[in-house]
Amino acid sequence: MPHSLRSKSGTALLLALGLTVGAFSPVISAAPVMAQTQAQTQFADVPSGYWANQFITSLASRGIIAGFPDGTFRPDEPVTRAQYAAMVRQAFNQSSVRTATSFVDVPASYWAAAAIREADMMGFLSGYPGNIFQPDQNIPRAQVLVSLANGLNYTATSQSSISVYRDAGSIPDYAVASLAAATERQLVVNYPDVQVLRLNQTATRADVAAFIYQALASQNQVAAVSSPYIVGQQGVAQASLPAGTTLAMSYAEGDKIVVLPDETSALTLTVAQSITDSTGRVLVPAGSQVVGELRPSGSGSQFVAQELVLTGGQRLAINATSQTVTTTETIRRGATFGETLAGAVLGSGAAAAIARTTGDQSVGTLEVLAGTATGATLARLFGRDRVEVIAINPSQDLTLTVNQPLLLSALQ
Repeated sequence: MPHSLRSKSGTALLLALGLTVGAFSPVISAAPVMAQTQAQTQFADVPSGYWANQFITSLASRGIIAGFPDGTFRPDEPVTRAQYAAMVRQAFNQSSVRTATSFVDVPASYWAAAAIREADMMGFLSGYPGNIFQPDQNIPRAQVLVSLANGLNYTATSQSSISVYRDAGSIPDYAVASLAAATERQLVVNYPDVQVLRLNQTATRADVAAFIYQALASQNQVAAVSSPYIVGQQGVAQASLPAGTTLAMSYAEGDKIVVLPDETSALTLTVAQSITDSTGRVLVPAGSQVVGELRPSGSGSQFVAQELVLTGGQRLAINATSQTVTTTETIRRGATFGETLAGAVLGSGAAAAIARTTGDQSVGTLEVLAGTATGATLARLFGRDRVEVIAINPSQDLTLTVNQPLLLSALQ
């Protein structure tokens, strides 16, 4: 069954970032990194083949980040909110969007007080309720990406860009727009798996270096670099699923669906085969689900799609329908469900009518779909010695045709 984008309380991070985002839990604290060797651009623990080498060395040469006196960069160490504020202050020269906040836990003597003040005024970071900043709290990857997208006032042309992430289902609703904007602007760098965001994982020094570098590149402040871990360089693009596209569907709950001719039943189908464009980019992955319902159509039944749920969890409205299925079966009094309905899934109206007609209450052990049939129909059928039902073979009868183009993202 489809899973919804998880919704969490966004109040804390909404205040923490001063933007429409949510709170993500810290893990541990890290020591300040300001006492570093400023001139060094090559580090013993960042070899030439290291995934973030280009981001780190370039920012180090600009004085935005730096290494430690022992010649290391410590790329896997966590970054605190104070450390991130210091990096933002060095990287960006944005105009102030608000007056300074006096944070009760950031005294004037605190090592990053000036950086926190400026990051707050520029709109990248702000505080929690009660004018608390929590400077030593580790900052998650999600907060960094949302902070950069919103601090730079980036907006997305379409939220469908997040469908490239396999863990898109973990993105809270209030962070979708910002992360979509970050994706479109190629701010997102995911190592080791480019399709996994790892939202709640504490951002490392390497992560933050990559994100900030890409943010600067999006403003043409630094040269664009090539990396297989930059989301967008490996094929993220806007694509349209054109009208007329067919989707082969499957239904795991049974090999037959039985409904009354005028019955409406909720149904969720699974995309059996990936849909790709002419270059081989995946538009709709196999395993995505289509939520909709079987509805009366003429003398038969038709599946009407309402929502496409991609494998990453993103939900998109979709206009697609199956053919009208008119195949009927007759269920007679005295028959047992094992004779005619083995492996079937029943609409609730069909289940009631069949049980009443056959007298076999074992029908109740079958899978029954939520739905409705008119009372007049049930009253008309009750007492008869037979009932005619629509019999649907999902894999053959419920292939969907897209009726209106659907904007998607594609990933090679």
